[in-house]
Amino acid sequence: MKENKVFVITGATGVGKTTIARYLQDNFRMPRVITHTTRPPRDREINGVAYYFEDDASFEKNHYLERVNYAGAQYGSSYEGLQRAWDKHPFITIVLDTAGAITYARELGEQAVIIFVTVTSPDVLVERVQVRGDDPTAIKHRVASPEFLRDVVLPDALKGIAYELDNDDWARTKRQLDRFVQDIINGRRRSKNY
Repeated sequence: MKENKVFVITGATGVGKTTIARYLQDNFRMPRVITHTTRPPRDREINGVAYYFEDDASFEKNHYLERVNYAGAQYGSSYEGLQRAWDKHPFITIVLDTAGAITYARELGEQAVIIFVTVTSPDVLVERVQVRGDDPTAIKHRVASPEFLRDVVLPDALKGIAYELDNDDWARTKRQLDRFVQDIINGRRRSKNY
């Protein structure tokens, strides 16, 4: 269905991607796209809620938009997962790194609403990750990683496609999200900056 949309939230670690996705889920009743993994469930993780937990054989039966092998386990987001979420609501959310967002933009075209989240200072990102309680050594490695550095700046492949959203002030961000989502839901033309 062409009117279905997936709101793809992307950006660097610490910009507030998960917070924004939860806001859309809570305030606009947008289901989250559930992704697949072959890693075993952790305590209290429920199949079909946290992830679709798969074995190697069942994982390969899905049709993936994007997938990655991380720490010996497969992870991916599938067309089947998108359809299950769209069966619940025409507007859904997923949090992806910028590489995944590029894939979604390429594969889904106008159905993928890419929101690139940023903050004005990289120091804010480090501070937010520290507040989360992440290990300081792990934070240093993460902020120096090629993936982090890639996700801090809007990739060329998303320029002119992604909507840029500054998340320095949460109250302001919520107002911008409300306007932006209403524009998308109502099919109004919108600018690339909110």
